[in-house]
Amino acid sequence: MRILVVEDEHKIANALKRALERESYAVDVSYDGDDGYAMATTEKYDLMIIDRMLPGNYNGLEIIKAIRDQKIHTPVLVLTALNTVGDRITGLDSGADDYLTKPFALQELLARVRALLRRPKTQLSAVLKVGDLELDTINFDVKRAGKPIRLTAKEFALLAYLMRNPGRLLSKDLIIQHVWDYNADILPNTVEVYIKYLREKVDKPFRKPLIYTVRGFGYKIDGVSEE
Repeated sequence: MRILVVEDEHKIANALKRALERESYAVDVSYDGDDGYAMATTEKYDLMIIDRMLPGNYNGLEIIKAIRDQKIHTPVLVLTALNTVGDRITGLDSGADDYLTKPFALQELLARVRALLRRPKTQLSAVLKVGDLELDTINFDVKRAGKPIRLTAKEFALLAYLMRNPGRLLSKDLIIQHVWDYNADILPNTVEVYIKYLREKVDKPFRKPLIYTVRGFGYKIDGVSEE
């Protein structure tokens, strides 16, 4: 899952980036309203965390209003030092999905992130299942046919993205957008390499493969196909 953090306090922004990456999210960071607006309106994200007060031509609420006007329905968590009821109402009315006042506990922010990512579009479950493969997005457990599978953070993130889209053909570009952050050093064969790692752990020890390559188009995970 790919997350955008727009926060002008570098210490807070960088701490959020490290914490979210430890939870296997890909994270892009912007430190001002103009850059944050450009990223929020042109890149694809699964969640945005936006500070209300930002330097530049766009504050946090203006960024949110802009993306909602463009029919971008990505969940947004607003961070702010303003904590009156009126401030919270204004933030939510601007199109935000949740509102967290500073100072905040990092664990509470992570819990709110998980909650927002489980909301509709499709009311995703915390446990993803494809065939006999299960992935717990909260406890970071992966099992197939009841047998535990140990994955690195990036392997877990890639498998989770595939499993959130069962049977759907995903291009390399789409996978990179959702699994790697904007500044990641991506080589031409990075996706292929990580797909190979997953197959070694998820498919090879078992009779039936779940991860498929459609040459020239991309990859999919499917518990039904017999390709």
